[in-house]
Amino acid sequence: MNFALILFIALVVTGGIWLLDVLVFRRFRDKDVREPLLVEYAKSFFPVILIVFGLRSFLVEPFKIPSGSMMPTLLIGDFILVNKYTYGIRLPVINKKVVELNSPARGDVMVFRYPADPGLDYIKRVIGVPGDLIEYRDKKLSVNGQPVRLDNAGTYSYVGNGLSYVTAMVYQEHLNGVGHTMMAEPGKPSVYPPQVMDFPYRENCSYNAEGEGFACKVPAGHYFTMGDNRDASNDSRYWGFVPDQNIVGKAFFIWMNFDDFGRIGNTIR
Repeated sequence: MNFALILFIALVVTGGIWLLDVLVFRRFRDKDVREPLLVEYAKSFFPVILIVFGLRSFLVEPFKIPSGSMMPTLLIGDFILVNKYTYGIRLPVINKKVVELNSPARGDVMVFRYPADPGLDYIKRVIGVPGDLIEYRDKKLSVNGQPVRLDNAGTYSYVGNGLSYVTAMVYQEHLNGVGHTMMAEPGKPSVYPPQVMDFPYRENCSYNAEGEGFACKVPAGHYFTMGDNRDASNDSRYWGFVPDQNIVGKAFFIWMNFDDFGRIGNTIR
C-alpha cells in the first residue's frame, strides 16, 4: 500500500473542497447559514493531513520491522524512525531527488524500495557503495580487497521459522571504522546460488557453485546491502543492487516495541 499516495490524494481532496468553498460556494450562501458538513470536515482535516504529509515526506517516517533479517540489531516488532532528508530531499510519491545532500555510507542501516517490487519497503545494511568490490567468502567480508575486521561477541539464540531454535555466532563487524553487530550460523553456506535471481548488472557478480561465497562489483548509482542476520536475510546477494532512486532514508531510532519496552529509545548503529 502506497501510504504517501493515499495521503497526497487526501490532501488534494480536502484542500480542493476548502478552496472551492472559499472561491465559489461561499458567495451563494447566506452569512447566517452553517457551512455544509463536507466543507467543515475538509477545513478540519486539511491542516492535519498537510502537517503529517510534510513531516512524513521530508523529515521522518515511521516503519515497523516485520522480519528477523536484521537481528540482532533490529528485532521483529521494533517500530523505528527513518530520516528522510539525510540522503537528499526527494519529491513525495514519485521519489525524485531534487536536492543533493549526503550519500549512503558503508555501515548505514537503510530503508529502500525493493528493486524487484518497488511497492515493498526493505531495510538492510549498506555494505558496498558505487565502485566497491564486495567479496563474501566463508562468512568473511572484504571490501576492495581489504578484509573487514570481525570481533567475536558471543552467541545469540532465537526462535526461527517452523519454531526451530537457532543459535548463531555474533560478531562486531567494522565498516568505515564503526562497529555493528551481525551474526552467522556455523555450517550454513555464505550464499545459496540456486536462489540468485536474474537482476540488472548480474554480470558484475560471480558466485561459487558450492555456496562458499561470491564477489560483486557495485555499479554507479547503486548500493549493495546485506542483512545483519546473514544466514536468514534475502538481500543483494540474491536480488542485486539497490538503485539510488529506490532509497527512502536512513534508520536511526527505535521508538517503540510492545514486546520489549527496554528497546524504546535505542539508537540504530
